[in-house]
Amino acid sequence: MSSSFGQVFRIHTYGESHGGGVGVIIDGCPARVPLTEAEIQRELDRRRPGQSEIVTPRKEADTAEILSGLHDGITLGTPISILVRNTDQRPGSYDEMAVKYRPSHADYTYDAKYGIRAPSGGGRASARETIGRVAAAAVARQVLDQIHPGIEILAWVKTIQHLEAKVDPSTVTAADIESNIVRTGDPEMVEPMIEHIKTIRSQGNSVGGVVECVIRNCPAGLGEPIFDKLEADLAKAMLSLPATKGFEIGSGFAGTLLTGAEHNDPFRNIDGKIRTTSNRSGGVQGGISNGEDIVFRVAFKPTATIMTSQETVTNQGENTELQGKGRHDACVLPRAVPIVEAMATLVLTDHLLRQRATSL
Repeated sequence: MSSSFGQVFRIHTYGESHGGGVGVIIDGCPARVPLTEAEIQRELDRRRPGQSEIVTPRKEADTAEILSGLHDGITLGTPISILVRNTDQRPGSYDEMAVKYRPSHADYTYDAKYGIRAPSGGGRASARETIGRVAAAAVARQVLDQIHPGIEILAWVKTIQHLEAKVDPSTVTAADIESNIVRTGDPEMVEPMIEHIKTIRSQGNSVGGVVECVIRNCPAGLGEPIFDKLEADLAKAMLSLPATKGFEIGSGFAGTLLTGAEHNDPFRNIDGKIRTTSNRSGGVQGGISNGEDIVFRVAFKPTATIMTSQETVTNQGENTELQGKGRHDACVLPRAVPIVEAMATLVLTDHLLRQRATSL
């Protein structure tokens, strides 16, 4: 099973949703980078369950424990191990699901691949696995601040089903996004989105949507053609997240409606720097960053576990029905925002370190 990500700044996540704990091992973090558990905890608190009335009520403190790689708050250059213990497991909620496959979950495919699975909470297929990614990205953030200060990575909820927020990627702030429990940058859409999630949840149903992300002040020259193009690694990072079904950068699919004359980004020398006067490329050309804002979007499907009866089969192939149980998000989008930011941070850190390794 591939549980590793990155080339130079490399992470390996471990643990199941209802096991003893989840976490990450980080290899390739430079030495002498200041790091505290508080910096990691701040990001974990943004993705933890039970943080608001519109997310899963599972109660987990998600307290980070740094087990290795640090001395007196400074990285040693050796592997960093971070553990978050699970404390609110309820495996009894999954007894029926041990023999009945949940529609659109990984239950059947894990059985088909391995012949065994951890049924409680989805095991490795659970979004709880992303704790390790977020913890690793908090470390990566400290590395970014050391080697290239000023890079800013912000994500927000752009759509929830048919509701669309109007957010300017060039001006939205972290304060705008974190000022509301939906994590959208459009004040006008906060209440409609909250009410829509509550309505859907009261029906025992779920909804999906789109998270948009911007990377500002990224230097030109990041990306490793041909197969490790910057947008290719961003796409892999985002599509490796649970519940993702789509990725687009810059103009994305809408760019197919334009002509070349309409889509091209003209170059100009502005104040001694090569810039583009538009950004339909989304900050990446030829797989390499061009110094403009990198803007991309990630589509998340509706949460697979719903509280209404659905047709399915047992692990013996018998037709049956299943109604969801346990504690689940009716919409994953608000908690997905820090996870999207985390994966973008990991990609940028890895590519910056790769660039340093290949440049004089």
